Amino acid sequence: MATKVTINLDDQVLAFIDTFAHRQAATLKIKPNRSSFINAILSKYRQELLQQELAAAYQRDAEDTTYQEEVLAWDSVIGDGIDVL
Repeated sequence: MATKVTINLDDQVLAFIDTFAHRQAATLKIKPNRSSFINAILSKYRQELLQQELAAAYQRDAEDTTYQEEVLAWDSVIGDGIDVL
């Protein structure tokens, strides 16, 4: 789903979008227009931010000794009850 919005852009930013929307359309596999280019760039940026946040969360988990002890405790019982059936 797409929603039409109105935004204000600096002239230089708009010139960049106009230039690269057409130039990068094939590379990004998008239509050569402003909307497709902005969507592609923002989607890529969003994905990169999410990956950074996920990596930071994994790092915090790795450094959290209480969390690591809890993981080990649960790992030791992971197979309990599998042979019941």
